[in-house]
Amino acid sequence: MRTPIVAAIVLAFSVAAPTAAVPVASAQTPAVSMARTPAPPGAEAYIISPKDGAKVHSPVTVVFGLKGMGVAPAGIKFDNTGHHHLLVDTDPPADMSAPLPATDKILHFGKGQTEAAVPLSPGKHTLQLLLGDQNHVPHNPPVISKKITLTVTP
Repeated sequence: MRTPIVAAIVLAFSVAAPTAAVPVASAQTPAVSMARTPAPPGAEAYIISPKDGAKVHSPVTVVFGLKGMGVAPAGIKFDNTGHHHLLVDTDPPADMSAPLPATDKILHFGKGQTEAAVPLSPGKHTLQLLLGDQNHVPHNPPVISKKITLTVTP
């Protein structure tokens, strides 16, 4: 008797579950190459704050900038939009046709955030923004900021 009730509950949740969620690759799951969304000419990502060479305290408030495109949450397909990914102490991935994995070095802002408080340990760190499309795949060409270096003081 319990099996039909459990099946009904599972069915109800699967029908009611939102379909806009986009899976994010993790360090443990391999990414699959996907078609890349074109970026408009002249599109640029940049870090408004902190400035390159800044001395800051943790958590670091990072303000994201974007020129020539708009911001839209992950899973939402709208022309000339994307959402931010912050690369912390790492280089951009070699394969730009795969969804960006969610790691401690690649932070996802899939709700369309344009700033974040990022906890960082004392010492030197690098930050770089990389815009992803609705599927977390970098645009073609990539919309990526210059890498900045900052020092977190205790």
